[in-house]
Amino acid sequence: MGNLEKMIIIAYSDEKFTSQVGDPFTAYINPDKYSHTYKIKYNETQAQGSSGGSPDYNKTPPDKMNFELVFDGTGVLPMQVAGSNSNSESGIAKQIKTFKELVFSYNGNIHSPNYLMLSWGTMLFKCRLTSLSISYTLFKPDGTPLRAKASLDFIGYTDEITLEQKARSNSPDLTHVRTVTAGDLLPLMCHRIYGSSRHYMDVARYNDLDSFRDLVPGTVIYFPPLQSQAS
Repeated sequence: MGNLEKMIIIAYSDEKFTSQVGDPFTAYINPDKYSHTYKIKYNETQAQGSSGGSPDYNKTPPDKMNFELVFDGTGVLPMQVAGSNSNSESGIAKQIKTFKELVFSYNGNIHSPNYLMLSWGTMLFKCRLTSLSISYTLFKPDGTPLRAKASLDFIGYTDEITLEQKARSNSPDLTHVRTVTAGDLLPLMCHRIYGSSRHYMDVARYNDLDSFRDLVPGTVIYFPPLQSQAS
């Protein structure tokens, strides 16, 4: 049998995953399992009182992945932060702080948290963190945490060029993909793509937007072909 391979999380500051941020995080305790979720979304419109019809394909949302990691500061395992001491007075505080800075904290250079790549065995997943929940399970007599379990949820990430190339390979006139920047308005974005702003409500519904007025910078919006909007 070969050496035990550790899960590694690498952070990047760009959507092409070329500019690495900081040192990779190595999980000294591998997850005992992980879940990789795939979904397909269908339109469910139906006339009142009619029988259910065949579902019409809408879109395929990004994959999702979740798993748990264990942080340990008891000295039984190597500390998960370079240069840490197993007898550290701060317990696992430095481990947690460094981990959060890598995967969760706001990166002022890109105005968002980092892009992430998960690597473990045959699994290589480009993504962004959507949720981090930490449960502390073991403490020193003074209350300093010595062990914690972190539950993490990620959403898959594909850059816009790849998305559009993939869309064209399936249909020559399929979806345009745009990322919202500060000051963008949905009617104006529609005008740039369709030559008319009147389709903004269709686009808002297609992307499940709560409001077309308050677009959050960084949001990826899909602009479907006009024929799909009318159906």
